[in-house]
Amino acid sequence: MSELQFFADDAEQSWMLRGACRGKDPGFFFPSDGVGVELARQVCAGCPVRLECLEYALHYRIEHGVWGGASERERRRILRQRRAAGLTGAG
Repeated sequence: MSELQFFADDAEQSWMLRGACRGKDPGFFFPSDGVGVELARQVCAGCPVRLECLEYALHYRIEHGVWGGASERERRRILRQRRAAGLTGAG
């Protein structure tokens, strides 16, 4: 089974149903300014699936929005650090 099939399986994405963001307007997590990013991070901070969400965004190289409490810039930095360290867990 490929990694893509693993993530595409609905059962493997069940963590999304437990997210603190569930029921919020999705646009809330795609802010246009730093204040919006901070507000989205506050929701993510207490989320029980924050790490799963972040890994999902890293795996799929999602470029926009706040995922797992990380902005676009922070996710790019994480990916660069992982590449430099020779880690391949992000896809």
